[in-house]
Amino acid sequence: MLSFFKNKKILLLLAHVLLGFIFPIGSLGKLFTASLILYALISIFRTKNKNNEALIWTGYFVGAEVFFRMTNSVLSWELTKYLVIILLTFGMIVEKRKHILSPVYIYVTLLFLIGIAFTKVPYPESIRKAILFNLSGPISLCFSALYCYKRKLSRERVLQFLFFLGLPMIAVVSYLFFKTPSLSEIKFGGASNFDASGGFGPNQVSTTLGVGFFAIGVYLILKKRFSGYLLLDLFLFGYMTFRGMMTFSRGGVLTGVTMLLSFLFFYFLASKNKAKNFLKYSIITIVGVVSLWTYGVIATKGQLFNRYTNRGFKGNVKQDITSGRGDIFENDLQSLYENPIFGIGVGSGKYVRISSGEKVVAAAHNEVSRLLGEHGTIGIIILILLIVVPVIHILKQPLIYKAFLSTFLIFWFMTINHSAMRLAFPGFLYGISLITITEKNEEEDSILWE
Repeated sequence: MLSFFKNKKILLLLAHVLLGFIFPIGSLGKLFTASLILYALISIFRTKNKNNEALIWTGYFVGAEVFFRMTNSVLSWELTKYLVIILLTFGMIVEKRKHILSPVYIYVTLLFLIGIAFTKVPYPESIRKAILFNLSGPISLCFSALYCYKRKLSRERVLQFLFFLGLPMIAVVSYLFFKTPSLSEIKFGGASNFDASGGFGPNQVSTTLGVGFFAIGVYLILKKRFSGYLLLDLFLFGYMTFRGMMTFSRGGVLTGVTMLLSFLFFYFLASKNKAKNFLKYSIITIVGVVSLWTYGVIATKGQLFNRYTNRGFKGNVKQDITSGRGDIFENDLQSLYENPIFGIGVGSGKYVRISSGEKVVAAAHNEVSRLLGEHGTIGIIILILLIVVPVIHILKQPLIYKAFLSTFLIFWFMTINHSAMRLAFPGFLYGISLITITEKNEEEDSILWE
């Protein structure tokens, strides 16, 4: 029993299970968050970012963003996006290694800022809030890209990064287990379910859990141990996937599945025993998916099937599969047509829809359409640069490393198309797609549990 608890991973996992149980307790959550940020800064400074502590700590805070939000433990709602900028910049300042900043992402940052000059937000709305809400994500993406561009990380360091990225998701599922009603008490229908998401936004919870089961899935595919124990990894993978499905928010789950499929695709290509591995993983995947799906359909009395086949509570097929996002997309395209060069200005899309009497007036859930509508042709240039640079970089990498890098880029693109950049996740993982993975990095110390 003693050897079990000597495993540092197990201790960290248990600590996060406990976090999910005890939060929120008054202002304790905010104090915990502030203390953790201070400790992270000290850690980065003390080590001079030798082991990319800035990246590891940023990954942890990005992974914990939804947990801190749903437990009201954030000092500021957009705190994590600011932390991406602060921690990664601090890491580049204190580290001794030379790091060349990519001029592309400096230009992209400047291009994003041009749209501020054309912002038109009606009184008494805050122009500052509208700009920060819409640009904090894109700017944090640029800083993540500046830090990560061609930065060398060993494969073991990337796996360690995935562990700390996925660690806060243990607190999320723990919180959902202890704080949400039992499935039999929840009324499921044809829309995202707040009760099953702990009273928080199902889209964001689903996105987070999608990354969580992806991170554990990578460990399983590579025959590594996320927790240190195979059976525990299988349980965490299955439960995290199931809880993601129960949010009834499809985007995050489908994105996580697509990431795993991309990883498996390149993993098979790089494998010596392609046919054997393909057959083995296909059988395991089919059995796992069918089991989870069947249980989910039974637990929700068929509503899970209705949700993923775009049906309402009574099984009738819905005309709009986008839940209103399509209308916003069309409105943004109209803004591009009417203002082709500079767009309508950062954060103006919502207010244009209100003034024109549109049925759906929420802020855009699609970052691509927002770029086109609010930034015009400049937005098109930004989008092209953001896609072309990492694609060229990934194509130059060996197959097994394409497996890692492609998934991060896929996550960015799929997430910004259903959840925009409401979370720091997509922008941060976009940056990770630009790293250069090596077998070993002599500059780094060994990982924590060796």
